[in-house]
Amino acid sequence: MKTLLMVDLQNDFCPGGALAVPAGDEVIPLANRLQEHFDLVLATQDWHPPDHGSFASRHPGRKPGEVIELDGLQQVLWPDHCVAGSRGAELVKALRRDRIRWIFRKGTDPRIDSYSGFFDNARRKATGLGKFLASKSIRSLTILGLATDYCVKYTALDARLLGFETVVVVDACRGVGLTPDDVDTAWREMRKAGVRIVDSGEIGLAPESS
Repeated sequence: MKTLLMVDLQNDFCPGGALAVPAGDEVIPLANRLQEHFDLVLATQDWHPPDHGSFASRHPGRKPGEVIELDGLQQVLWPDHCVAGSRGAELVKALRRDRIRWIFRKGTDPRIDSYSGFFDNARRKATGLGKFLASKSIRSLTILGLATDYCVKYTALDARLLGFETVVVVDACRGVGLTPDDVDTAWREMRKAGVRIVDSGEIGLAPESS
């Protein structure tokens, strides 16, 4: 079964959002068109409690982008974003949703962040995504979304760790780029782990007419 996983296509990660990924909204039309090429469409959604430990606002004197230790792990601090039930946490309105079979929420524990769609950052708890895929006997997964250097990367790496044939659609992803080489490093790490990086044209998607 051809399966597409759309990572964190939420208001707060698009222009105007609390943690906007540069040009993040540009992936939405492509995500909509790509859905037609898959039998099963899934999504992930950041879903943080208001007091999440990754929020810089929870650490007096700290700013977004700084790194602290949180519950034994290094943690990048972020602006408050994707708070459960808020508009920022909602999937982007322009995203086609009628084909999304299931949404897996992550980052729900205030003590630990969860970049991957499969596990929290220490792999202490699972989101249910891996179990769901196994229940459907799915062996391969195609991934797109936001952001390349965080949630897309860690989702893809965990997919490989779990033994899935993993493909990431390069032109349907955008990165945060806290440092200039973060996005390039993310692509290198994914390739090294055996992730196949493809352009949407390799999935059979014809160029959009002007």
